[in-house]
Amino acid sequence: MLGVCYYPEHWPESWWRDDARRMKDLGLTYVRIGEFAWSRFEPDPGRHDFDWFDRALDVLGGAGLKVVACTPTATPPKWLVDKYPDILPVDPHTGTVRGFGSRRHYDFSSETYLRESNRITLALAERYGKHDAVAGWQTDNEISCHKTTLSISESAKLAFRRWCKDRYGDIATLNEAWGNIFWSMEYRSFDEIDCPFLAVTETSPAHRMAFFRFSSDQVARFHQAQVDILRAHSPGRFITHNFIPMNETGVDNYKLAESLDFASYDNYPLGRTDLWMADRPASDFQRYMRTGHPDFGTFFFDQTRSLAGGKFWIMEQQPGPVNWAGHNPRPEPGMVRLWTLEAFAHGAEVVSYFRWRQAPFAQEQMHAGLLRPDCTEAEAFPQVQQVVRELAALDLAPAPVAKARVAIIADQEAQWLGEIERQGNSYNHTKVTLAWYMAARALGLDVDFIPPHGDPSGYDLILAPGLAMPTAAQVKRLADSGATLVFAPRCGAKKPDVTMPEGLPPGELRQLLPIRVVNVETTRPDCPDTLVWGNKTYESRTWREQLEVGDGAEVLARFDNGDAALVRKDKALYLASIVGEDLLTDLFESLCGERGIATVRVPPDMRLRRRGNIMFAFNYANEAQPAPAPAGAAFVLGGPMVGPRDVSVWKV
Repeated sequence: MLGVCYYPEHWPESWWRDDARRMKDLGLTYVRIGEFAWSRFEPDPGRHDFDWFDRALDVLGGAGLKVVACTPTATPPKWLVDKYPDILPVDPHTGTVRGFGSRRHYDFSSETYLRESNRITLALAERYGKHDAVAGWQTDNEISCHKTTLSISESAKLAFRRWCKDRYGDIATLNEAWGNIFWSMEYRSFDEIDCPFLAVTETSPAHRMAFFRFSSDQVARFHQAQVDILRAHSPGRFITHNFIPMNETGVDNYKLAESLDFASYDNYPLGRTDLWMADRPASDFQRYMRTGHPDFGTFFFDQTRSLAGGKFWIMEQQPGPVNWAGHNPRPEPGMVRLWTLEAFAHGAEVVSYFRWRQAPFAQEQMHAGLLRPDCTEAEAFPQVQQVVRELAALDLAPAPVAKARVAIIADQEAQWLGEIERQGNSYNHTKVTLAWYMAARALGLDVDFIPPHGDPSGYDLILAPGLAMPTAAQVKRLADSGATLVFAPRCGAKKPDVTMPEGLPPGELRQLLPIRVVNVETTRPDCPDTLVWGNKTYESRTWREQLEVGDGAEVLARFDNGDAALVRKDKALYLASIVGEDLLTDLFESLCGERGIATVRVPPDMRLRRRGNIMFAFNYANEAQPAPAPAGAAFVLGGPMVGPRDVSVWKV
C-alpha cells in the first residue's frame, strides 16, 4: 500500500477535503500527520486546542484514508523552551546551548522534557487512541537526527554519573576498567566524573565508549516512555518510528525498536548519494547523481527490516529534489517509481511519500512534494499512478520476504569504536560494512542483517564487517549456527571497556581461529599495498594487521611481504585488511559455492531481489541491460531487456 505525509495545519481548511479526495483517487491508503504540530496542539501552557485536529481526522477518515498519528515531541514550542530552558541540549564539541529556531532542540537527559513529552503524548493518546480514523502511531520523528544524541548539559552529566554507578558499582572498579592510572585520570568518587568532551586532547576511549552507551540508553528510555503511554491508551493500533541509520544517530536502533510493531525508514536516495560520495571524483559520482547509488537505499532497507520482527515501512520517500544535501538534483524520470518498487521488493509493507504538497514557506520550501505549492501535479505524481496499477498486477500480499541465506552483522559498538579510536583518518566502519554488502549484492544475493546479540541460526554465510567486542556467548552462538563465518579486521579487537583482550586480538574469536594480531598499521588511501589470493593480486587498503598464525589454521592469502592476509580454520575465516569490492566479491562467491548458495554476477548497476515467488531486477543504468532471468521466464512486469532506470519482474 501507499501513503503520504500531510500537514493540514499548513494549508487553508477549505483545501483539506479536496486534498483528501485527490489522495484517495490517487490510490493512497495512509496519511501521516501531526509530528510537528505541538504549538497548534498546545498554543499556551496547559491550554489544548484539538478541534482543528478533530476536523482533519474527520475529513481524512471520511475520505476512506487511514491516519498515522504522531507524537509531536521533535519540536517543543517556544513557550516550553522559555518556561523550562533546562530542556535545551548542550553541544558536546563547543559547549554552547543549542537554541530554539529549528527542531530537535531538546536534551534526552532532561527530566523536565521527559515529563512534558509524556504529558503531550498522554493528552493525544487519551483523545485519539481509539479514534476510528487512527490506524497507528509514529513516535517523535527521526529521533536523534542532526547529531542530537549527545549532550553535555548539567542534566546529562548528572545522569551519566548515575549510569556509571549503576554499571560499575564502585569507583575503584570503574578506575580499573577504564585504565585511569594512565595520565593520572583516577577518580575518587562518581561525583568527579564529567562528560568526555572539551578536554585539551583526546579523552579516554573507555570514558567515551561509556558515554556513547549511556547516551544511547537515554534515547531508548525517552522513546520507551512514549511507547508505554500509547500501548496503554490506544489498543489495537500499531506503533512505529521513522528511523534514520545508526551510524548517523549514534543510537542502538535494535534496542530502540524492541517494543515496536515494526520499524520505518525515511528514504532519500539522492541526498544520501550526494553526501556519501562527496569525496569521490565526478567520474564515479555523476552516473548516480539523479538515480542514487543502487546499494545506498537497499542497504538501509535491509537493516530496517531487521529491527522489529522483519516488517518495515518507508515512512518518507523522496519524490523530487530535496533541500538538505550538499547538492540537490531532481530524479531522473522513472526513479520515484523504481525506488518505490524496490522498497516493496525488499519487504516494505507501505511506502509513504514526503510530502503531499511542497511548502511555499520556511526551511523546507525547496523540498518537492507530490504537488507543487500551487496544487498542480509534480513530476512524481504520474509515477505514483503507475505504481498503483503495477502493485495491483504484482499482488505482493501473498509473497512474503523469506529469510535470506546470507546475513551481515550490524554492530553499533563497532561503529562507536571506529569513531572513538580511528587509528587512521580513512577508517570508516559504515563504509566497510557497505562495501561488504555491495559485494554480496553484486552476486545477486539477498541479505539480512542481525545484531551481535541476535539469532544466527538458519544462515549459511554470516559476514562480520564489524564485531568489535564479542562476548564468549556470542562467539559460541556463531559457531553453533553451522554457518561459514567471515570476519573483518578489528573484529574481536577490544574488551567491553575498550582495552585489549588478554592474549591480544581477536580475543574471544580465538575460540574459532588460532591467530593473534601482533601489529596494526593504517595507511593513506592513495598508498595501497597488495595481497595475493588464488593466484590473483588485489589491493590492501588503509588498514592492515600482522597475524601470528597457530597450528590448525590455513593461510589462504598473503600480503606482498609474505605475511598472512586471509586465514581459515574449518568454517571461520579472518581477513586482516580492508580490501576492495573485487576481492570481497570473489571470496563471497567462492564461499557461496561451498554452501550451495546460487549466485549470479549481475550487470553493472543492476540489482536483484526476490520476494516470495517473484524476482525483481532493478536497472540503475542509463542504458538497457539483459535481465538475468532463465529462458522462458514468465514476466509479470517488463521483459528480458530491462530498460534504462526501469524494472523487470518474473516468476521463479
